[in-house]
Amino acid sequence: MVSQEQRRRQLAREKFLRQQQRRTEARRKSRIRNSVIASVLGVVLVGSLALYTTGTLKQDDDKTNANAEVTPSASAPSKAPDPCDKPAEGKVKSETWKKEPAVAIDKSAKYTLKLDTTCGAIDVALKASAAPHTVNSFDFLAKKGYFDHSKCHRLTTNGIYVLQCGDPTGTGTGGPGYTIPDENLKDKSLKDNIYPAGTVAMANTGQKDSGGSQFFLVYQDSQLPPSYTPFGTVSDAGMKVLKKIADAGESTGAGDGAPNATVVIDKATVTKS
Repeated sequence: MVSQEQRRRQLAREKFLRQQQRRTEARRKSRIRNSVIASVLGVVLVGSLALYTTGTLKQDDDKTNANAEVTPSASAPSKAPDPCDKPAEGKVKSETWKKEPAVAIDKSAKYTLKLDTTCGAIDVALKASAAPHTVNSFDFLAKKGYFDHSKCHRLTTNGIYVLQCGDPTGTGTGGPGYTIPDENLKDKSLKDNIYPAGTVAMANTGQKDSGGSQFFLVYQDSQLPPSYTPFGTVSDAGMKVLKKIADAGESTGAGDGAPNATVVIDKATVTKS
């Protein structure tokens, strides 16, 4: 017989997967709708549509759809002031790879990930021994400049409390071309399906071993099924940066959208010590 706690956990996971499916479907409908509008209105609206279909605004469109489910008549909220600086000059890279890089890190050594963002530096102590494939992948991608100049495209402020980054396309669909295995899902920090504040974990598609380059930083305790590889912990100074980003809110008012803060990773560096 399924216990009440097991049923609650199952429902939480099913809800999270449904949200991911709605975002994927919303993106598909958005592309179809934009194509139809463009053919009807012609060149007059070409400039506007080009802006609309950029990564961040596609994310906004996804969340507008989610917002309509909750409050159909709600208008778009006004944005809070942007607390972050302008991004450094440079362009994101579009390089991908066919397979996961061979594990080359020293599993017994200490590694730190530093995200120099427009909102401040976020230092992350990495768990090399517990999540070697994940840490090795981040070391590889950081050395390639993969994360540099990329936006953190998603902020959730309701139910779960995370900032999601690691997609150079800024749409929530990008990746390095390969996937890495799930790791460290029984980490001692995960208790009662809670990812505690300060956790850095891998995003995935909802399927086993489907992590790529996207990751999320937890700024407040969040209830999630233990399906997302926890591979690092944010420093106290980094948590202050995350709080500043979270306090600026997200763009839809529904609790899940592009952050109002201009969060761009100017440079990502992995250091061995």
